[in-house]
Amino acid sequence: MKSYRLDPGHGLTVHDEDEPKPGRGQVLVGIRAASVGFRDLMVLAGNYPLPIAPGVVPGCEGVGEVVAVGEDVTRVRPGDRVAATVFPRWLDGPFRRENAAQLGTMVDGVLTELALLSEDGVVGIPEHLSYQEAAALPLAAVTAWNSLTSGNELRPGATVLTLGSGAVSLFALQLAKLAGAEVIATTSSDAKAERLKALGADEVINYREHPNWSERVRALTGERGVDLVVDPSGPLSESLRSVAASGEVAFVGYTLSGAEGAQPIDPGLLFMAGATLRRIATGSRAHFLELNQAVRVHRLRPVIDRVFPFDRVPDALEHCRSGRGFGKIIIAN
Repeated sequence: MKSYRLDPGHGLTVHDEDEPKPGRGQVLVGIRAASVGFRDLMVLAGNYPLPIAPGVVPGCEGVGEVVAVGEDVTRVRPGDRVAATVFPRWLDGPFRRENAAQLGTMVDGVLTELALLSEDGVVGIPEHLSYQEAAALPLAAVTAWNSLTSGNELRPGATVLTLGSGAVSLFALQLAKLAGAEVIATTSSDAKAERLKALGADEVINYREHPNWSERVRALTGERGVDLVVDPSGPLSESLRSVAASGEVAFVGYTLSGAEGAQPIDPGLLFMAGATLRRIATGSRAHFLELNQAVRVHRLRPVIDRVFPFDRVPDALEHCRSGRGFGKIIIAN
């Protein structure tokens, strides 16, 4: 089989390897599709919050067919269509450091033809989705689900602000609309604004025209602010100025927080926001199972940008780096 690996001093390289054999509690999955995003660019650049094992197989978003199982495996059987969970040890409950082993950084990931995974680290995928569509779910969709469901209850009529048109924000928009929320989105162009409106956004703010976009958010909400901000791009200070008192900011990632970067936030701004700031670390197996149920019931389909073959992963990553896409970038095995 062939696998990509992150080799120290050589970057991303392809290796011919022997087919692994599943041990007790393990499953062997023939990867049919995977997905890449900005998280993978951070890993390649060595600029990621978690440790990166030398020679690791990268990629944390993969789906495929179970081809073999080890002893005592009961959750799945050969022939099942499954998705890998990003944190295979995080089954439920709050995120803890002992569950931080992540595919594609600390343990081998899914940019390979055959992945050896824990049976606890896979879940079924919705029947109406193709493998390529399902590959969009494990990171971005689970993160969006966690952002929307782990804090205050998201009631019909609530207001949600999504930042940018990255994959997490697109899923947050789709899922929030399913919950009956009103969604304000930000973006960088009129063309993307039209696509966001087609997905259901009630209002779209061009942040290049309105760099202090919190003022527009306040105006659109009668100066009250939104109930929830899903913030994967920042600036965090603008999110805090946009949220209602007793609302929430789901803080998805500080390393992508725009020109502000990871600069300190004024404690006075944090206090005056009167809101909860929740750090989001993708999600657990339980989050993924809940997401899958919503996707099944509502027949939701992810937004796919482009599909690249397995031998063109570097091209897919370069396309991601360009920032020109809209939706998930898929690798087809």
